[in-house]
Parts: sequence; C-alpha cells; structure tokens
Amino acid sequence: MIKKPITIRFDEGLDARPIALLVQEANQYSSQVYIEVENKKINAKSIMGMMSLNLGNGEELTVVAEGSDEEKAICGVEKFLMGAK
Repeated sequence: MIKKPITIRFDEGLDARPIALLVQEANQYSSQVYIEVENKKINAKSIMGMMSLNLGNGEELTVVAEGSDEEKAICGVEKFLMGAK
C-alpha cells in the first residue's frame, strides 16, 4: 500500500467534468485507489463518492493505492490532480 499527500491544482476546483476524468484515470489501474480527506475515505473509482467530496483548488488530500500497479496508480492520479492532464 502506498499513501501520498497531494495538493489539488485546479483553478476552479473539481467539479463534474474533472471528477469524471479523475474517475476514468483511477479506473485505468487494477489497484484499489482511494482519496482520503479529513476523516473520509472515498473510492476514487466511484463518481458519486468523488462528487460527494466537493474538493477545491489548494485543498490537501491523500491518495491511497493498493495492488499490483499501485505505483503507477499513485503517479497517474497525482499528475491529474496537479493539473498535468
């Protein structure tokens, strides 16, 4: 299992379209991928779960991945959240 703290870099935060793209990114990996914010742990492959977080630019969260491609999953989600995609 890998955990990595990340600060979101989206000017308008994560609304419906970026959330959908983030879920698509997470679904590319066989590993389990979660987003932890405060005391919530949400499956990053769940669009409804991710929408419930209401994340904004500059917010800090932790990406957690566990599985055979966990390193790739962490890197992919991190790049996305840092605005690289």
